[in-house]
Amino acid sequence: MDTKLSLNPNHLVSFLEKPAADFTKDDIIKYIQSNGIQMVNFRYVGGDGRLKSLNFVINNLQHLDDILSGGERVDGSSLFSHIEADSSDLYVVPRFRTAFVNPFTEIPTLDILCSYFNKDGQPLASSPQNILHKAAKSLTETTGLTLEAMGELEYYVISEKDDLFLATDQKGYHESSPFTKWEHFRSEAMLAIAQCGGNMKYGHSEVGNFSIGDRVYEQNEIEFTPTNIEDAADQLVIAKWVLRSMAYQYGITLTFAPKITVGKAGSGMHVHMRLMKDGKSVMTENGKLSNTAKRAIAGLMTLAPSLTAFGNTNPTSYFRLVPHQEAPTNVCWGDRNRSVLVRVPLGWCGATNMSSQANPLEPSVNSDFTDRQTMEFRCPDGSANIYLLMAGLTVAARQGLEMENALEITERAYVNVNIFHDEHKEKVKCLAQLPASCWDSALCLKDHAFYYKKYDVFSEGTIDGLVKDLQKFDDKQLRKEISGNDKEVMNLVEKYFHCG
Repeated sequence: MDTKLSLNPNHLVSFLEKPAADFTKDDIIKYIQSNGIQMVNFRYVGGDGRLKSLNFVINNLQHLDDILSGGERVDGSSLFSHIEADSSDLYVVPRFRTAFVNPFTEIPTLDILCSYFNKDGQPLASSPQNILHKAAKSLTETTGLTLEAMGELEYYVISEKDDLFLATDQKGYHESSPFTKWEHFRSEAMLAIAQCGGNMKYGHSEVGNFSIGDRVYEQNEIEFTPTNIEDAADQLVIAKWVLRSMAYQYGITLTFAPKITVGKAGSGMHVHMRLMKDGKSVMTENGKLSNTAKRAIAGLMTLAPSLTAFGNTNPTSYFRLVPHQEAPTNVCWGDRNRSVLVRVPLGWCGATNMSSQANPLEPSVNSDFTDRQTMEFRCPDGSANIYLLMAGLTVAARQGLEMENALEITERAYVNVNIFHDEHKEKVKCLAQLPASCWDSALCLKDHAFYYKKYDVFSEGTIDGLVKDLQKFDDKQLRKEISGNDKEVMNLVEKYFHCG
């Protein structure tokens, strides 16, 4: 018995004593029969980025085998705006590695994420999950590398005000109870996410913490651990569903909206990435950032304006991406620098024997932590289409690795100062800017369409559909038009409060 697996919070992993990636149909059936599971839910993401559900009562063993083997039909035109009603039938087929016990149902229920297939039994080309799969495949086939990712999921809990131990306005970073009121909620949610297969690094309270009238707004963050980019997307989608479902049970409001109110910190969804080869990180070399990592960063610099089409998808996104705030507006990168778009965080290079210094009774051990080095893309928010965002980031990394002048681009875009400070205005003038609206983001996506369509990752129809959807907001001048009008800004916030 593998004790590491026996302690895993995912009930299927601990029961079957095998990692989720190795689950088979027989494993799923064995767990269902042995644990009194009475229902199966198929889960799949629609065009709006939210999980959808199809519920099955298990009638008998043959019925269970049939749905696990062949999936079921669904109406694609009701799930995706680009699919016409006259040819809308799709199949949803479960991916066994994603199975988990539903933490919210009284009836014992197993949930499984599904992939979309067309009428010919082929993966649906325009499915966001399939686009991500093609992006990951093309990266490996062209470079021999894989991309791992982990998301930082920020959210606000909004509840009735408690006058005891009020937190300091906008000073909630890593605050503890009793000054935070929803630490226990975060802990319960993290346990539920883990039981659903999510691997998390930690959770903590974030900067945003303030009161308006009789309501208190408390910002939190849950950060995941690196895994292959397809599983990273699945985990973020499941985590958002868990947090919302638990908030509903608690009778509180929870939002991932990029803009929460005027003058207060909004919520982002930063994504950390690392390139791997044969299970080892290639992000560092001789204790420094490797040229391979710098080439990938060049790709992110090149495609950054169009990546907003996947990661910043409604007008309120661009009320968060404003100058002189921690959310980036300039296309640049730097070490440990939170004013840049791509941050290379502290990575344990050369940091050895810290534990023995903190704990004098511990022996000195030269542990190698260099695999922890990541690069962090900081502009996405909770409105993101998570699968398309991860696919776009994968394409950008691949593009950087393929460009002959990648290292020149990286060198020009490097910033080692706080570009929010006025004394560095001249440096800012030399940097490209992120779009200021969905309209501008759509134009950037059109300009960069070639890179995304390369190797048949994104289809032309998908790109055209995204451009049209973004332009429908007609927000080219919106930020300028309603700036200073708090009422109009809040009307907009309310409209997109439950985005993504």
